[in-house]
Amino acid sequence: MAHAAPASGGGTPRAVTAGATGTTGLPDVFSERTHRIASVATPVTLGLIYGYWAAANERSGGEITGWNLLFGFVTAAAFMVLYVAVRWVASRAIREVHAVLWASFTGGTFGFLYSLTDKSIVRSVVMGLVVGAVCFAVLFYRYYTHEDAQGRRIG
Repeated sequence: MAHAAPASGGGTPRAVTAGATGTTGLPDVFSERTHRIASVATPVTLGLIYGYWAAANERSGGEITGWNLLFGFVTAAAFMVLYVAVRWVASRAIREVHAVLWASFTGGTFGFLYSLTDKSIVRSVVMGLVVGAVCFAVLFYRYYTHEDAQGRRIG
């Protein structure tokens, strides 16, 4: 909640946001422990969802078998490892590479899921490229408008 704070030495009051860190940016309402838990829980949760989705596409509505479960868990593990690797590398990259990494990850994972639906490989590749291109355009625009010329995030 914003309120007027008295300024020292007179003058006009300035708006202060409760819990704000410094004078720019949004307040960080979560503790360090919460951020650490989320940094582990996010890839695990997304990986399990992706693995389940891949296993469901692979069996095409048929019965669940041991091989299908194994396929789902292996796919989930691969997704988790790739997600963490892309997140680690992308956070240290310039905005163009950052956008390309996330776009290729998104396009590749979508293309793989689409290929499990018994569509042709050409159509799967085209769909993955389209999703990746749209993702690149959106992410590049976001990073371009939220970073300065040296690639530092603007508060």
